[in-house]
Amino acid sequence: MTQNLTNNAAGRMVPSTINGVKHPPFSGVGKYKPYRRKAAPLIPTCVDYPTDGNKVVSDLKTALQKCGLKDGMTISSHHHFRNGDLVANQVFDTAAELGVKDLRWFPSASFPCHAPIIKHLDSGVIHHIEGSMNGPLGDYCSEGKMRGMAVLRSHGGRYQAIQDGEVHIDIAIITAPTTDPFGNATGDQGPSACGLLGFALADSQYADRVIIVTDNLIPFPCIPWQIHGNYVDCVVVLDKAGEPEKIVSGTTRITKSPDRLLIAEYAARFVAEAGIMQDNFSFQAGAGGTSLAFSIFLADMMREKGVKARYVRGGSNKYLVEMLEEGLTDYLLDGQTFDLDGVRSMRENPRHINTSPFTSYNYHSKGNFASLTDVAVLGATEVDVNFNANVVTHSDGKLLHGIGGWQNCLFGKCTMLPIPSFRDRIPVIVDEVTTLCGPGELIDVIVTERGIAINPQRTDLIEKMRGSSLPIVNIHDLKAEVEDICGGKPTPPNTGDKVVAAIKWVDGTVIDCVKQVGG
Repeated sequence: MTQNLTNNAAGRMVPSTINGVKHPPFSGVGKYKPYRRKAAPLIPTCVDYPTDGNKVVSDLKTALQKCGLKDGMTISSHHHFRNGDLVANQVFDTAAELGVKDLRWFPSASFPCHAPIIKHLDSGVIHHIEGSMNGPLGDYCSEGKMRGMAVLRSHGGRYQAIQDGEVHIDIAIITAPTTDPFGNATGDQGPSACGLLGFALADSQYADRVIIVTDNLIPFPCIPWQIHGNYVDCVVVLDKAGEPEKIVSGTTRITKSPDRLLIAEYAARFVAEAGIMQDNFSFQAGAGGTSLAFSIFLADMMREKGVKARYVRGGSNKYLVEMLEEGLTDYLLDGQTFDLDGVRSMRENPRHINTSPFTSYNYHSKGNFASLTDVAVLGATEVDVNFNANVVTHSDGKLLHGIGGWQNCLFGKCTMLPIPSFRDRIPVIVDEVTTLCGPGELIDVIVTERGIAINPQRTDLIEKMRGSSLPIVNIHDLKAEVEDICGGKPTPPNTGDKVVAAIKWVDGTVIDCVKQVGG
């Protein structure tokens, strides 16, 4: 099949048609504005639902049949259980049993636990995936094995795509740790408590049919309800819906690397020396090991200076919970719960607030929380000399990561990427990133163990850091030093012409694409 590519405003050749549907190319930050109405699901009527409010059905098969599962539908799911999800694989096993084909799976993210999905891609039960892919599924897509083109969006971009009608969900599968028979559901209670259910909010609001899957059914009402039962068609009770202990992964543990601890310390010191760390400031830290270490170093500096934050954003973890409980921040605004301390805190502390991609990240709304945040500390797989960054592929071109909320956080007042200068003897700072996920105009500071590069556009930060004890360097000099250490520039990835995945920007335009590895 011929894939028509067009040159976008970032100078990237991207597909103009994705799985038979036209998609606009990236036209620049803030340049694309949609002029149309929001999408809407079918109008339901109480006549079709039990008057006693009991929507419980016997099993997933019955629920899917009741919701009219058929060929070509879009099935959504969420990833609040991360690598502990026990439901998505069962859904597609059931679809295979029912003989259904060509489904579009629309997860908020996939994880290694979803590797069994590959057999359903091979058999034709699933046509393609539109969602962040971590691990085996990303590898499968990179090798060009998926029949359709994958689409990767940020968390905010996913909400935007549903809201704008770019993706219409036929059946949403929402795994909820606690639910009542009416379908009211929460994530912070029950034996499988995983925290919040914000990634499933748009699914519940806009899908034609909604199935809640739980292992803890309680009498009405389930309080607090994070998902409203008024959106729900069926409730299914399983012996176990998820393994919350597996929401903790290797990427959500503090680093032990001396180099990366130094990077985290440099980042925290930069925030302090640049005058960002002051009473009522706010920050967002990612879930990577270096970002977690940054939170610890910053907390120490806040104690020393007597500084208190107004709010901290991010995936909650025990380090941010400790800051909240100690009084170093007024609020913890939780976008995703990353460990069991976060789950407990959300359940117990009224200042630990569950949020959603609508409130935090949706670019097609009347503002969002991301742009209010003073500093966002994130990760990246690559950055280039123009401060563009990549988070989905490595220098080998393989699609092994999702975007998450990363793109949305770039709209914070200061965006910092604390990253090692090389990984496995391969430079991370390059002439041009393999895959463009974030435009350099939105990335302010690159922090490595060998120095800190400030975007030349941020003359205010350059002036504030003049005379700093921190190693402030030119990004071109930093790149040259790293190449000298690693023996030269990284080898370009061996990719073919076939586009296997499209990368969306926060406004729904196509900013880049990923091509088949070795094709």
